[in-house]
Amino acid sequence: SVSLVIAGLIAKGETEINRVYHLDRGYERIEDKLSACGASIRRERV
Repeated sequence: SVSLVIAGLIAKGETEINRVYHLDRGYERIEDKLSACGASIRRERV
C-alpha cells in the first residue's frame, strides 16, 4: 500500500518495495508526483 512507500521515504537508507501493481490502480504516476514533492524515488521494472 501507499503507506509502505511513505514509510520507505522517511526511513534511513534505501528501501525496496516489491509487487506494487496495486498502487498503479489507485495512484496514477505516484513516483512522478512524489518526486515533484522532493522525494528520491524510482521505479525499476524487472
